[in-house]
Amino acid sequence: MAKQRFRDTKQGKVSKSAKTVKKSSGDELRFATKKDYFKAVLTDSFMLLMPIMYIVFYLVFGSREEYAHHWQLGGLYIFSGLAIVESIFLILKGQTPGMKAYNLKLISLYTKKKPLPVLIIVRQILSKIVFLMWGWVVMFFRKDNRNLQDIILYTALVYEKPNA
Repeated sequence: MAKQRFRDTKQGKVSKSAKTVKKSSGDELRFATKKDYFKAVLTDSFMLLMPIMYIVFYLVFGSREEYAHHWQLGGLYIFSGLAIVESIFLILKGQTPGMKAYNLKLISLYTKKKPLPVLIIVRQILSKIVFLMWGWVVMFFRKDNRNLQDIILYTALVYEKPNA
């Protein structure tokens, strides 16, 4: 294999290949890279999490000082609100705004299509628990970059095919 030159990579002549899995119909699934996954999560944290935090701080508790006195309950409100909002996006569209920005979608590896609503809700609840318990570190030890909740529920974040 030839050495990749920096200028070729910079000009887009050489592309990074994502991990792929063959589907039965001959198409390939490209799993999301860690970089795109984290960029999507960061985008969602600003677009979805910040308004939820504002609502919890000022409409539910009245002030940040009051939230500080009841931070466990406030954290529960924030994480459950985020799970609900993300579940709604995933059930309706199959992707959150951050996933859409980086051309990612959630699929079930059994059907290669959008998962059932019950599976999406369980995945989102499980993802919040996995996040708090550092279970997301599992993705650094796997070639397909899947998180613990995706391994348990047999789902994956894959690149969406461009509409041609």
